[in-house]
Amino acid sequence: MRVVLCGAALVAVIAASPAASVGFREAAPAASAQSASSQASSPSFAALTDSQIEQFLRTAKIVHTKDAGKGVTGSVRATLSDGSLTHDAQIQTIDDRRTMFDAPGAVEFNFQDSWKFNVAAYRVDRLIGLDMVPVTVSRMWKSSPAAFTWWVDDVQMDEGKRLKEKIQPPDAARWNEQMQLVRVFDQLIYNVDRNGGNLLIGKTWRVWAIDHTRAFRTDHNLKAAANVTRCDRQVLERLKGLTQEGLQKAVGQYISKTQIDALLARRDKIVEIIERAGPPALFDRRVH
Repeated sequence: MRVVLCGAALVAVIAASPAASVGFREAAPAASAQSASSQASSPSFAALTDSQIEQFLRTAKIVHTKDAGKGVTGSVRATLSDGSLTHDAQIQTIDDRRTMFDAPGAVEFNFQDSWKFNVAAYRVDRLIGLDMVPVTVSRMWKSSPAAFTWWVDDVQMDEGKRLKEKIQPPDAARWNEQMQLVRVFDQLIYNVDRNGGNLLIGKTWRVWAIDHTRAFRTDHNLKAAANVTRCDRQVLERLKGLTQEGLQKAVGQYISKTQIDALLARRDKIVEIIERAGPPALFDRRVH
C-alpha cells in the first residue's frame, strides 16, 4: 500500500513524547474486529499464533481477489479460506530495481522496491519484539513470488486521516510511545517511505506499520538520527541481541549480507543514542 507522503505533519506527530505500551506476544497481530465474512467463519482470530497465521497465509485457497484500492505498487486484496477459517490478505509482487530513481524532490541510487522487504520487515519486527507489523509470508501468486500479509480488519483510520481531521488519541502517552517505536523501527530498517497511509490505527488505538517495500537500504548511517528519542526496554535488549548469524537465518533469503551489515551498523547507532540519553529514554509498554 503506498500513498502520497504526508510530509512534515507526520514527522511532527511521530516526534511526540512519553508513557504507555504494547507488549510483545506470540499471538498474531490479527485485528480484534473482523470483516463480516471472516467473523462468520471464525470468531477467534486473536487467539491465533504467528505460526498459525503464517501457515494459513501459505496454504489457504485464494477464493476471491480485488484491487487493494490504494497505492502505486499494484497491491491485491485477496480472500483466503482453508475450509474452516476465512480471512483476507494483501498480496504484493513488486520487485523493482533501478540504478537511479528520480522521485519528486529526491534522487535515489541503487533503488529497490521489493515485496521481499515486507517479509523481512515482519521477521525483524518479531526478532526485536516490536509486534507492530502484521504477519507476512512469501508465496507464489500468478507464477510470481509475492508477499502475503494478514489483513488488519479493525482499522478505524490511517495516520493520514487522523492528521487531516485533527483527531487526538485518547491516551496521548501510550500513543506517543507507539510512534516512538515506529520511528526506531524505521531507522533500523532504513525505511524511506513511511507515510500517513501505511500507519494503520485500530479501534483500540493500536498502531500497525505496513508496507515496507522501500526499506533495507545499505547506508550505515541513520536516515534521521533525531527521530530516535525513546525505546521500550525489552525492544532495546532485543536490538542489542541481534547478530549477523541470527539475521542471516531469519531474513537471509530476502535481503543481502550487505543489507544485514548495514542494519547492524544502524542498530549500533540506535543503541548508542538511547543509552546516551539514559533512563528517561526508556519505558515499559502496556499489553494491548
